[in-house]
Amino acid sequence: MAPETGPDTRGKGAFVFTVDVEDWFQVENFKPWIPFESWPHRELRVEKNIHGLLDLLDGGGQRREATFFVLGWLAERYPHLVREIQERGHEIASHGFNHHLPAMQTQKALREDLVRSRKLLEDTIGERVWGYRAPSFAVNEEVLALIQECGYRYDSSYNSFDRHGRYGRLDVSGCPRKGIAIKLQDDFYEVPVSNLTVRDQVIPWGGGGYFRMIPARLYAGGVRRQMNRDGAFVFYTHPWELDPGQPRVKGASAQYAFRHYINLNRTAGKLVHCLQALGPVRFTGCRSYLRLMRDAVACQKEKEAVYG
Repeated sequence: MAPETGPDTRGKGAFVFTVDVEDWFQVENFKPWIPFESWPHRELRVEKNIHGLLDLLDGGGQRREATFFVLGWLAERYPHLVREIQERGHEIASHGFNHHLPAMQTQKALREDLVRSRKLLEDTIGERVWGYRAPSFAVNEEVLALIQECGYRYDSSYNSFDRHGRYGRLDVSGCPRKGIAIKLQDDFYEVPVSNLTVRDQVIPWGGGGYFRMIPARLYAGGVRRQMNRDGAFVFYTHPWELDPGQPRVKGASAQYAFRHYINLNRTAGKLVHCLQALGPVRFTGCRSYLRLMRDAVACQKEKEAVYG
């Protein structure tokens, strides 16, 4: 199916900056060594790291909007931080409540998680929450249907890199698009994480550990390549990725420890370098990007009606 008409953003494009707001002890890779029952006794470091990200986004003399997908467990403890993120011009969206993988929950438990996290965030900021991102990008068609049923307007969990065991699998080949946004149902969209595509091969490029491992200049070049092709790029990071001083998890497997701790001391500097290297792009969050696409389609239809 042909994509719906979108704005001509090639050569400039939209950089959709997203943050999965979770602390160092809440990541999926460390769950075998950090039981959920121990979370209340762990050192909370998220507030300082969020402030670092907010200041980074405010730097360089350019306003950079982002979407912060906030874990309900943290929002319950830091409502003032959630409000500060919003007051500094960013979108608040949901990352679930307890960082449980959607596909591993019963429908009843997942519905409760989705509704509980959205209601908490809406009560905290005083406005509607549009978006959701699943922990570890673990979604499927059944999960997406439930996300929509629970009142969300978009999901941003689809990652096209299919060699990661926890990432969800979706067939979106027949769905219409507005820019890079995929229209799944009336008034419900998927805003997928971006990757690099070379000769039909998907190379993980959206952010996280991949961003920390790839040299900054090479990474920025890959982002520009995809933006020139697609008109937009969806990037993700976590507050703990800017925190080289975080506690080390004893007993964790060497593979998971490597993936978690590599280049933490360089993340902030690489982010600054890459954001500057991208040049004159539109920095935006997911909700604003969807509005941009909607307005562009409406404008195009109006032109067609006037000029034929």
